[in-house]
Amino acid sequence: MNNTFFKIDWLSILLFTLLVGLGWLSIYSTTLTDAEAKNYFDLSTFYGKQLLWIILSFVIILFVLTIESKFYERFSSIIYVFSLILLLGLLFFGKTINGQTAWYSFGSFSLQPAEFAKATVVLAVAKYLSGLNVNINKFRHQVNVFLIIAIPVLLILLQPDTGSALVYFSLLIALYREGLPGFYIWGVILAITIFVGVLVLGSTLTSIAFGLIFISIIYFRKKRKNSILKPVLIGILCFGFIFSVNFIYNSVLKPHQKERFEVLINPNADTKSSGYNLYQSEVAIGSGGLTGKGFLNGTQKQGKFVPEQHTDYIFTTVGEEFGFVGSAIVVLLFVAFLSRILYLAERQKRTFSRVYGYGVFGIIFIHFFVNIGMVTGLIPTIGIPLPFFSYGGSGLWGFTILIFIFLKLDADRQKLGS
Repeated sequence: MNNTFFKIDWLSILLFTLLVGLGWLSIYSTTLTDAEAKNYFDLSTFYGKQLLWIILSFVIILFVLTIESKFYERFSSIIYVFSLILLLGLLFFGKTINGQTAWYSFGSFSLQPAEFAKATVVLAVAKYLSGLNVNINKFRHQVNVFLIIAIPVLLILLQPDTGSALVYFSLLIALYREGLPGFYIWGVILAITIFVGVLVLGSTLTSIAFGLIFISIIYFRKKRKNSILKPVLIGILCFGFIFSVNFIYNSVLKPHQKERFEVLINPNADTKSSGYNLYQSEVAIGSGGLTGKGFLNGTQKQGKFVPEQHTDYIFTTVGEEFGFVGSAIVVLLFVAFLSRILYLAERQKRTFSRVYGYGVFGIIFIHFFVNIGMVTGLIPTIGIPLPFFSYGGSGLWGFTILIFIFLKLDADRQKLGS
């Protein structure tokens, strides 16, 4: 532990502490009312509970840093299986809140296993990819690693918690760094582009646009005497998907999921019903102007106009009370933290530690990117919290464990060797 104290990356800890502290101030401001006594440790309030969870998270940090680094690699498979058992157990013993059976209830305390499963899945993926003779370019190994990710995703979808399940797509970043063919990532990007394109432009215009693109690609490849087989096959798949989008949209997506896409396409169409959350979110952020209305002075917040503002929409409090300047500072802190994690991941001597570091980066990045994009209307509403800011003990503890396992691995990188 003493060795870890001197070698741990203190810049990461500083950024982590700043983000957690600003997150608690945002929750405090969002949930404080004039009727409440300003007792920071009042456990009947959201900010009181969050402060307790923050204090306990530092106990968790000490525990994580005390454990030997080799433990996380040696027992990663057992930890992964244990997390699957917890996720499966929710189907029989879980508590249902807002239509999701995602929590174990212990009196007034609830625990969400999906938040802790992020770290266990990243450990399992890192363990597999660091194995002897494992080559992510081989299809067999790709299938195996995708299965490691897919099993918890399916269990989370059964809760159902689509937002938490989508987070695991971020592990493609770690897999790509280790040599996964790029067409997986480009395939996801292309599928999203086609889906949104059909919803906005319709199947005919989208087909024409993609047709012109593929004709141009085939023309230039033939001119350079390159094979046209790959673009032809990709084109056939794309056109097949284009004419499947309407079926997926009308027959597969649930009504509330379709509403989210409709709000994204036309945010002003129904600001009193399906588009209410986004409209109020944009109003709150926009009303902050350049420097904001000041801490505790947000009028939109005081009027409780933004639903669930202490959880998924917590960033609206930052925008309203601290304006563009405050929002930019928070975004820059996240960027600095993510950049630091990426730097630490790249300097690792061992595959296990490097893959785990990239997994940490990917999960925090997707949470940050999706949440900010959601509250500003750039992407559809998805129930993904903002790390360190959104209210919740399971989320905070899950991120804490995820991050500090990596910081422990980084601190011991010389000792662990190549």
